[in-house]
Amino acid sequence: MKQLGIACLLLGSTFAAAAQQAPVSATVPPAAGAENPAQVTDGSNAEFLRAADEVLAQMSQLLNLPIKEPLKKSLRSKQQIREYLMREEKEDKEAAQRDADTKTLEAFGLIPKGFPLDSFMIDLLTDQIAGLYDPKAKEFYIADWIPLDEQRAVMAHELTHALEDQSFQIDPWIKAARPNDDAELARESVSEGTAMAAMVDYTLREQKISVRDLPDVTVLIRSGALEEMSKDPNLAKAPPYIRDDLVFPYLAGTSFSQQFLKAHSGWSDLKILFANPPVSTQDIMHPDIYLAGVKPEKVTLPEWKGTIPADWKLLEENVMGEFNLDEVLRQYLGQERADALAAAWRGDRYASFEDSKTKEVPLVVLLALDNVEDAARFNGQYSEALEKKYAVRRQLYRRPNFFQFQTDSGGVFLRCVATRCLTVEGASRETFDKINSAIGWSPAPAPATTEGSESVAQFQPSATDSRADLAPEFSRAQTLFEKN
Repeated sequence: MKQLGIACLLLGSTFAAAAQQAPVSATVPPAAGAENPAQVTDGSNAEFLRAADEVLAQMSQLLNLPIKEPLKKSLRSKQQIREYLMREEKEDKEAAQRDADTKTLEAFGLIPKGFPLDSFMIDLLTDQIAGLYDPKAKEFYIADWIPLDEQRAVMAHELTHALEDQSFQIDPWIKAARPNDDAELARESVSEGTAMAAMVDYTLREQKISVRDLPDVTVLIRSGALEEMSKDPNLAKAPPYIRDDLVFPYLAGTSFSQQFLKAHSGWSDLKILFANPPVSTQDIMHPDIYLAGVKPEKVTLPEWKGTIPADWKLLEENVMGEFNLDEVLRQYLGQERADALAAAWRGDRYASFEDSKTKEVPLVVLLALDNVEDAARFNGQYSEALEKKYAVRRQLYRRPNFFQFQTDSGGVFLRCVATRCLTVEGASRETFDKINSAIGWSPAPAPATTEGSESVAQFQPSATDSRADLAPEFSRAQTLFEKN
């Protein structure tokens, strides 16, 4: 599901300004790049280089990370940044994989069908990037339209990346999480979050205050940064998922990094974080889970040969994670309900396919939850979300912890057994049954009505249902009936 491969490069000066102001105010100055910005002239190049060397030395001392080799530094025009982004996009993923990612996001409902994702992201990031560190070229550069008096905060952030790269080889370290997209996003959040926290410390260095002395710094950064970002015309028209995906490594990553630093001895223990990285976005969203050493549950999907129709082509198989699950749920259930439901995530595996005949994109998701009660709760609320996702439905059929209906693009199925829930979208009942069997479950309830009629089944168990399959409220009712 990870299509925003260059999102970790985003550092609009809104974030830099917000971080600078965070300890004393939530008000953020106008973003650089707005109307009539102060431009960096050719004569300022020497001043830029001197400032970069000075900030690099200061960040090395602050982070307790050595400068192991000279660092290349340069100013870049907007066109040069755009060309860099386009080159990185092509090198990070082949066109076929980017197309598969886009189709998967559309199938989950996270972006509208036909949304020009690649070109949109290039336009957006070209305007938002204030500076970046290129780990391949080992070079730091900054946008030449950023006013000189605002460059130092951007330098503090990007030079943190450079120092971490020299000590921990950041690019290989992040990509070592592949092919788990959720784990890779977690590592990107460490990279951006530690750089944001370091930027706050740099700003407060003369006051002898650090992020370890502050309450949740993201509460102060969030409102100002998001307010300014919403003024960007590209971000204003972006699907909510794109905005959230871009912001997540910075805000959630900063909060995680702050909690890590508080739980340890500060920057001197940074090496511990890179030696023992978070393994999921749940770790980032709930630092206490990471600090307690709790690992996600491994979830596997069956072999697809013989299980799915021959016309289905696998687009991708990966891990959603709590962050992406939350994003899917928010569309239909709202933020509060989605956050509560997604927090029960223990692991998952999803697969997206393309039907070569119809060009539809079927989805299969197997989700592990904390306990039976959470699985039953997920069943009830996600069945509601699925009904909202598909406006045209027919042949609805409900049983305890099982739900199905038909759409113009195929059947939609949701079943929970014990602590796991399976959803299949865009498939026939025959295909769902094969997948259900392949993961080792007993046959699911089936409508007794004839094909083509609509049915809402009576709320009673079948011979294949176990007590663990049933919603807690039904179990209590059944127990009461047996006692009487």
